[in-house]
Amino acid sequence: MKKEYDVIVVGGGPAGSTAARYAASGGASVLMLEKDRDIGYPVRCGEAVSHEGVTQFIEPDPKWIAATVTKFRLVAPNGKEVTPRLDGNGYVLERRLFDYAVAKLAADAGAEIITKAYAYDLLTDSAGRAVGVKALIKDEQVEIRSRIVIGADGVESRVGRWAGIDSVCSIHDMESCAQMTLSGIDVVQDRLDFYFGEELAPGGYLWVFPKGKNSANVGIGISVEEAKKKSAIKYLEEFVDRIFPHAAMLTRIAGGVPCAATCDTLVKNNVMLVGDAGHQVNPTSGGGIISGMIGGMIAGQVAAEAIKANDLSLLPEYQKRWQRRLGWRHEVFYTIKEAISDFSNETLNSIAESALKLPEGKRTLGGIFRAALWNKPSLLIDVAKVFIS
Repeated sequence: MKKEYDVIVVGGGPAGSTAARYAASGGASVLMLEKDRDIGYPVRCGEAVSHEGVTQFIEPDPKWIAATVTKFRLVAPNGKEVTPRLDGNGYVLERRLFDYAVAKLAADAGAEIITKAYAYDLLTDSAGRAVGVKALIKDEQVEIRSRIVIGADGVESRVGRWAGIDSVCSIHDMESCAQMTLSGIDVVQDRLDFYFGEELAPGGYLWVFPKGKNSANVGIGISVEEAKKKSAIKYLEEFVDRIFPHAAMLTRIAGGVPCAATCDTLVKNNVMLVGDAGHQVNPTSGGGIISGMIGGMIAGQVAAEAIKANDLSLLPEYQKRWQRRLGWRHEVFYTIKEAISDFSNETLNSIAESALKLPEGKRTLGGIFRAALWNKPSLLIDVAKVFIS
């Protein structure tokens, strides 16, 4: 490890690794610090991604694909099932192996990677601008200088707060999530299942994502406000006891997911935020792997351009490019989330009935959203923009 780099990335998840990769491939010297002992651990998500999303960054590899998905199913509170048309395939990942592969691309591009490296503060100049990080590596406190710091350190980013960025997610926009990996269960190997209902997952949904033969990630996401009344893990346990009573539980995790619009500020004082740290999760679905990688790619590219031009005033270009690429969509998804979060069982059942009346060729996700928001005409144009563009 050197004492100085062009870019330091704090956090070694897919967003951080992608930022490190593109900064390094653009000619910057890059160091990535991961606080855990291993890249990709622990896994804190449902692990589902689209083929189109993944192939922007890496060729699919059977080593890190647990299941290939060709369809998905929506189950209404009354048990009615809707199977929308899925445009293109998707995957359920083995996240630990996937994260390794993404980090290896960063290393191959020239980034240095250190695990079990805990960044505990920024180094700053007299103007408060970041000029590196303070870290604990192998039980030794070290100071490592850099011109740019990229925070990929998760929800309510400490790196962001140190730089003066408000990365706090309001309780209203935080989802309480829990997930189990179950074995010895009967699941359809190429289908994602989503369950809705006030008794099952108020204001959110339950999911069953297959992970190979007789295994699946079974999880739930509900608002923190609902979780105060009854915990997400309790809802999940009740669902598993009823649907998969004889399952063997291999893993169990819980945590928060920011389902908010992107942070108002992604760049400040030579610090850039990517992934969960910048609230780049899709507010409607809670999915953040690919959107975080897109944020990481753009941040890495802009960081490299700024280093090459010797002009850090170029860094705000990252936020502009993010907004053009995905930010505007996430604003629409946030509005949709707000509109549907309080739907009653009766409304959800009615949406399912409307969707089932559509010809199979028109039974798309966009069509279902339009049915859901039929009484909210101001949103229909936004929905159309998202699903057509």
